[in-house]
Amino acid sequence: MSIQMNGLTDFQRDLFDVATKKVPKEAPKLMRKIGSKARTKVAKKGRSLVKKKTGTYHKKWKRGKVFVGYQGELVVRVINSAPHAHLIEDGHRMVDHEGNETGDFVLGKKVLDKGMREFESSGDVEKETVKWLDELLRKNKL
Repeated sequence: MSIQMNGLTDFQRDLFDVATKKVPKEAPKLMRKIGSKARTKVAKKGRSLVKKKTGTYHKKWKRGKVFVGYQGELVVRVINSAPHAHLIEDGHRMVDHEGNETGDFVLGKKVLDKGMREFESSGDVEKETVKWLDELLRKNKL
């Protein structure tokens, strides 16, 4: 899932392009900050959707490193490193310890997808980007 910046004006979008080219070391700092906010939002959504305290699921939300994606854009990931996170996310069969199926299929909660959609609609990406651009202008780096 990718996040699009929709709330920026044309001037701010052009300024963002100039800033990422002129001051390339500053853009990953912004992405780390946005990724951390996304991690917080997704973890909060996870706590509201998954009521059961399942091992260390709620403690294992992490923000990955910033890297360059396939089209040259900066990317930061939000992941859950708990060994059973994929079961909560995508769903699973109910089985006992011998491997016999004991119940119906448990549907996945889709915590990451719902949390990222909520983060996108909150407008935090645009707010942080505008704040970052203002700070760069104030420091006379642009």
